[in-house]
Formats: sequence, C-alpha cells, structure tokens
Amino acid sequence: MNYYTTAETPLGNLAIVEEEGRITRLFLSKEDLIEWKESVEGAEQFETAFLAEAKKQLHEYFAGERRTFSLPLSQKGTPFQQKVWEALAMIPYGESRSYADIAVAVGSPKAVRAVGQANKRNDLPIFVPCHRVIGKNSTLTGYAGSKTDIKAYLLSIEQISYKEK
Repeated sequence: MNYYTTAETPLGNLAIVEEEGRITRLFLSKEDLIEWKESVEGAEQFETAFLAEAKKQLHEYFAGERRTFSLPLSQKGTPFQQKVWEALAMIPYGESRSYADIAVAVGSPKAVRAVGQANKRNDLPIFVPCHRVIGKNSTLTGYAGSKTDIKAYLLSIEQISYKEK
C-alpha cells in the first residue's frame, strides 16, 4: 500500500509518499502527484508515523533548523542511478558539487550526462539533495526537469552561491 501526505512549504504543497515503511517519493507539484496516483494501485492519503516524521523534518529544513535528514528512504533505479543518488546524499549542507564531480565520485568520470539524467530521475528531491549539483562553472542548471526557480530557492536556503546560466 502506498500512503501519502502533503506538507505546506515555502515552495507550495509538496506530497510525500511512503511504501512499506520507507519514504519513496517527494512530489514538488500537484500535477506530478496526480499523475502518480493515476499510475499506481492503492494510493491512499493517510499520514503514517513515517510520513509525519518526514513532514516534520521537511519543515525543519525550510526553517533552517535541519541540515540532514534521517529518514528511511528508498527509490528504484539502475545500479548506476543508485550510486549517483548515494553520492548526492554525501554532499554536505551548504556545499555544491558539479556533475563532473559526481561522475568522478561514482567511478565514471566521463558519464557527466548520465549523472544529469540520474539527477533528473531522483524521486526524492530535497531528501536526496540533487539541488546541490550545479554546472561546472557554478552555473545554475536544470532541476526536476526545468524547475530552476525551485533549485535557486533551495540553494539560497543553504547559502550556496551560483551563477545564472
């Protein structure tokens, strides 16, 4: 069974999904939540203890009181994507890395574009901080497809500087 709840944030209402005791998705838009609900069987809006904790930690992050998340997270992906997401989770609060840095960190220095695609497939933005990955020359690049305004906001919370593209 998939359960979800919504959290009111400075970015609007975000939706958090739990499946089998693990946080599996964070939706940045209502449209993404609706599309997901239409594609899965048994999605129910119900705030479990895990979802309540995820919501609490998300609010603490936006209030500047939390720098790391301690949640049971799980997302499906290829072995390469999993390695990229693990590398993203290691980027400290308030720091950024380039796509090339992540490619080197996962042992595939020439796979910069593949790192970008793995970032795009990250179902747990904010919790797995893909927003901390910026262009090689500190340029602001895409986020969750094309939501660079959200990325800019998250970088500003953490006081990470970047250049407009």
